[in-house]
Amino acid sequence: MRVNRRGKNISEFEQKNEPKNQRKNEQGIVILLVAVFMLFVVGAMAALSIDVVTLYTARSEAQLAADAGALAGARVLANSGMTSDPTLTATAETGPFGASLVAQWVATHNSVGGTRLNNAEVTVTFPATAPFSNPQITVQIQVTDLPTFFSRIWGNQQLAVTATATAEAYNPSGAFAIGAGPPVAPLCVKPWLLPNIDPTQTNPAVPIFAATGTAAAGLVGKSWPNATNPNGLFSACAGDCSLGISAPAAGQYYPGAIDATDFPAPTALPSCAAGFNAYQTAVAGCVQRPISCGTASAINPSAINIDQNPYAAGTRDSDTVQAVGCLIHYNVPGGVLGDADSIDLFDTPSTPYEFWGGNQNPIPSAQNQPITVSDSLVTIPVIDNPPGTPANPATVIGFLQVFLNPSALTTFPSAGNQIPVMIINAVGCAGTNLPSPILGNGASPVAVRLITPP
Repeated sequence: MRVNRRGKNISEFEQKNEPKNQRKNEQGIVILLVAVFMLFVVGAMAALSIDVVTLYTARSEAQLAADAGALAGARVLANSGMTSDPTLTATAETGPFGASLVAQWVATHNSVGGTRLNNAEVTVTFPATAPFSNPQITVQIQVTDLPTFFSRIWGNQQLAVTATATAEAYNPSGAFAIGAGPPVAPLCVKPWLLPNIDPTQTNPAVPIFAATGTAAAGLVGKSWPNATNPNGLFSACAGDCSLGISAPAAGQYYPGAIDATDFPAPTALPSCAAGFNAYQTAVAGCVQRPISCGTASAINPSAINIDQNPYAAGTRDSDTVQAVGCLIHYNVPGGVLGDADSIDLFDTPSTPYEFWGGNQNPIPSAQNQPITVSDSLVTIPVIDNPPGTPANPATVIGFLQVFLNPSALTTFPSAGNQIPVMIINAVGCAGTNLPSPILGNGASPVAVRLITPP
């Protein structure tokens, strides 16, 4: 017979049941240990997941900031005219109001990890491009001091994120363009079909675009009326082509046919367009139908027509002036100097120009401030006119981007219901049977696009 710790005898029955009683007392210990262990494991995993989610969110925010900065910088390159004139490259990229400054300004107006970016965290570069490529801009965001929440228990006090975006200004006929590249198809094109004659001079009649789609040199920054051509932009055919299409003249446009095929009604109009006819709404609003070069393409199934319908209510010129006054916020009738946006010819007397918000700019924060986009900056199609008068339907061979009434010191309109304009960009196309075009993002004929994957 056995004796226990207290000196008492242990019966045979107690000896037989002793292991079973001990096992009963030990039940649940392992589960308790596992539960405690899992508590620490799950807690650590949860803590780590919070930091991982924070990191991925900050990475997405950094990418959005980089994308926004690159696109804004590329828009400056597109509007600067450098794709049409390579001598403007240095100023367009790093000038006082160049793409570098704008890209950095836009990027730093974004937050990453709850903190607004600063200039040191944004790097802007311009990749070296081949002789026939289009200008590009790269924005890199690098934030190295994102705070951690729980992973600091492993010694990680801060996290870092990096994001990069590259955008391109694409001009199929520019100095850096690829000759075999696809054409562009801008939106908001105005129904003014300009013949292929340099509008800034009258003698000799130099074409705007060659057969290869290359734009004539020196167009960017030129305006009309000027000493060579005293007339502004106004309609050919004396404002009514129903009696026949007149011979082309420098700076005169043929009114485009306003219908659902060529220029359908805009979906939105400014309040000053109340009571406008269909032609005027196409001028004052944004026609959402893309216009491309050539006689036919996947996105341009029909050619553009010159309007030969009788026009009983005066001429296109008076209607154009009223519609343009609404478009550029000149408050016609009754507009005063400084109402409309303008080009700052004092601080930037040469290209690329700085655009300046007018007193009536619809965005209050843009009034009397430098701006990168303007309702006064419009795109007009250039049509082929092989010798003599142009054919109808007309063939679009390129686009001019012009600034309407560019000087804040010029009354609007000029003499004879004519519109002063300045050329900002020239975009041409080679041939007529062209591949599917690149859709423009807005009124600019120089397409801006991100070329880096998200």
